[in-house]
Amino acid sequence: MMTVNAELALDNEKAELTLTDFDSKVIIFYDKNEFTDFKHGLFLFFKDKKFKSIQSTPDHKNIPTADTMVQIIPPQTLDNDDLKQCLTNIAKGKSLPELTEVNEPSQVEMYDYLGKLLLLLEKFGFTFTQKKRTPAKAQHRWKKTLSEIEFFVDDFHSQATVIWQKRNEFLIKKGAHLRPSYSLNKDGSVGLGARMGTQLRDEQKDKIQNFITTEDIILKSVNEVGLFLYFGGTNSWLVLKDNNGQTIDEWSKVKK
Repeated sequence: MMTVNAELALDNEKAELTLTDFDSKVIIFYDKNEFTDFKHGLFLFFKDKKFKSIQSTPDHKNIPTADTMVQIIPPQTLDNDDLKQCLTNIAKGKSLPELTEVNEPSQVEMYDYLGKLLLLLEKFGFTFTQKKRTPAKAQHRWKKTLSEIEFFVDDFHSQATVIWQKRNEFLIKKGAHLRPSYSLNKDGSVGLGARMGTQLRDEQKDKIQNFITTEDIILKSVNEVGLFLYFGGTNSWLVLKDNNGQTIDEWSKVKK
């Protein structure tokens, strides 16, 4: 467990922390009028506790839009430019091990200092790393023309012909070959896809013989089709393809 040893001086305008393990100070300014020393260290700017920018010599007349400014006065043994570059890269989502070669003696202190500095900022509620936006989940829409197209599966030890005949109906034609077995998780347990796929097969067991379907089977979604045929584990919208290799995803994805 990492421990940060620091002395704190606090008033209404700022919080000044002296890192006793290093010759270093971190000063958090809550009032711009108190922010007067632009000659020493690095300067971090936060808006609503979220990191906005970092500067080494900020222009007093052109301070970035921010409600809190943090002045970092690092140990004299650390290079300001190196520290600034490391903090910039961390803000972009890189991790400490990616940035510092800890087997190099000159980087050991940098690694240690950065770790404690980031922990300190985190405990004061500052978000340094920008969260990456999660891409919006693709939306698909059924249309009547889709009911006239055969989509094929020939992968993951399975083969099938599938028709999206209604909005919530996917027909798997008689004679589909099901993947005979599933892989276990690394710890030897049965994964969710395997359990769900097995359940779907149990519901249709009177229509399956030797892993081949003996009748047409109706399922409710592309996801169920993938679980039934090959226990899922991949994006089935990209697996089902027409005669020309165009995926069911390309046929039905809603364009924004």
